[in-house]
Amino acid sequence: MALDEEQAGAAHEMRRAIDCLRDCADLAEMDPATLEALAAGAVHFSLPAGSVLFESGSAPDGVYLVASGRLGVKTLGQARLTAEIEHNELVGEAGWLLKEPRSAAVLALRDSEILLVPNCVLDAIAAQSSHFSLALARLCARRLHRSNRQDPALKRARVFAIVPNSIEIDVAGFATRLVAEFVRAGRTELVWDARASTHTAAWFNRIEELNDYVVYVADPSASGWTRQCCRQADAVLLLAPAGGRPNPWPGGIAEAALERGARVELALLHDERLEIGAAARWLQAAPVASHHHVVDTADLGRLARFLTRRGVGLVLSGGGARGFAHLGVIRALREACVPIDFVGGSSIGSIIAAGVAIGWSDEEMQLRYRRSFVATNPVNDYTFPWVALTRGHKVARLLQREYGDAMIEDLRRPFFCVSANLTTGRVAEHRAGRVVDALRASVAIPGVMPPVHRGEDVLVDGAAINNLPVDIMQSHAPGLVIGSDVGADRFALGRGGRRINIIQILMHSSMINHAQSAAAQAKLADVLLKPPLANVDLLNWRAFDRAIQAGYEYARAALETLPQLPRLTTPAARPGSSSLAAELQRRLAAQF
Repeated sequence: MALDEEQAGAAHEMRRAIDCLRDCADLAEMDPATLEALAAGAVHFSLPAGSVLFESGSAPDGVYLVASGRLGVKTLGQARLTAEIEHNELVGEAGWLLKEPRSAAVLALRDSEILLVPNCVLDAIAAQSSHFSLALARLCARRLHRSNRQDPALKRARVFAIVPNSIEIDVAGFATRLVAEFVRAGRTELVWDARASTHTAAWFNRIEELNDYVVYVADPSASGWTRQCCRQADAVLLLAPAGGRPNPWPGGIAEAALERGARVELALLHDERLEIGAAARWLQAAPVASHHHVVDTADLGRLARFLTRRGVGLVLSGGGARGFAHLGVIRALREACVPIDFVGGSSIGSIIAAGVAIGWSDEEMQLRYRRSFVATNPVNDYTFPWVALTRGHKVARLLQREYGDAMIEDLRRPFFCVSANLTTGRVAEHRAGRVVDALRASVAIPGVMPPVHRGEDVLVDGAAINNLPVDIMQSHAPGLVIGSDVGADRFALGRGGRRINIIQILMHSSMINHAQSAAAQAKLADVLLKPPLANVDLLNWRAFDRAIQAGYEYARAALETLPQLPRLTTPAARPGSSSLAAELQRRLAAQF
């Protein structure tokens, strides 16, 4: 009887291996006899997420087929994954074809089931079937072709694990509301331990195949289920109460996710109003690359778009008084219901971007910037030019009046601005600290205002190196990136015999390389807006209303030709969401 059971089990494994090989698109032209020979010699094994399949430089031992799960490829010297191997795909074919050591490391991004076809089996089949060797050679050539294009578009984040910091968090309600936002973009499955704790890796793989997005709800402790969730996730979202006492998450959770290329982000839940200082406290307990504030439904929608890389990043260029045109562009975007999920800028663009990040309305931004730039000239506190023509005190005082002691970490929308580091000759990105300090560095026009000293670094106007930092925004991968360039037109310096002054010369000189750098940055933007502003000089602060109107009219017309831009709509009700939350809450209550 035992022998019969063993034979039945072997037959089952054989049929399963044949089915896996038949489903592999790279082996679609193989005849049944070849598939059976491959299956007969294949070795089946499990590979937990985070485990290494093979290292770079190791001797090739065969070709692998991913029966379920997902693998990641890491090339030597690269910090990030360079490719992903999905379900029913082969990996390791180059090592067998070339008989050379592996050129990259491969690790499991999910709990995976693997079939290994050893070298001896491959050699025997290749001797009998030229179609088999040709199929693997074509696969190798296709991957080489993709790598030569230098745009390894990795799969967008699809699987998320929510890890609450404590049992007091209403993780059921949060997860349900977040899933409701995901549903607007695609089919989404919410999974918790009551449904999944007894299932295999193949079941998890099937759930992912049937949905656009999967959200796992983990425990606040380092349970087996929590580790399972984090092993499956492309992104781990650490959930914390903004007003709570910062406590570290279970050890090894974030580190393990980061090692295999997953993103780890922090979401702070606020009670009706934003709690100032919460971000700085919690970031010490969770040193993540990105954090998000969730106060209301709009913030939750922004978080969902950002996590799924469907958000909209807006980058505002420098350009002196021309920068007011950004206000018109922003007004047009808001009227067209285009979301603004992440903002960044350089020079005057950084000042306007900070207003958007804080959450100021169009009317409030116009009021604040009118009194700071039109009612008074911000760059007329002249001094003996040991370092600059002005003291810079007036600009600092005006910025302090408008932004106070606001911290970048506390802004409702993610924000960055750039300055030029004269010490290193590189762009400096500001993502933390006082908003005023970052903006003062970003607008420190060389020769006009004194530079900002930060340790050994000497920081000046970001326009000196990167006036339209689209590349910085793209590195944060919010999704679609819009660039608003108000420095693109030919400057009107000295036109018509008009007299010019030294401040105009210095400002124009600091942007002399703008055309070349802007052209390079423009190629990185998904949408580039360039309002016509040739008749607005960099120092003509009184052109405030005219610049705003020019930006608005241009952007409104441009947006009519861009139907592909995402638009905000009224959230649709999700049937059964309240019952789902109640059931999830009941399970969590029973567990604790």
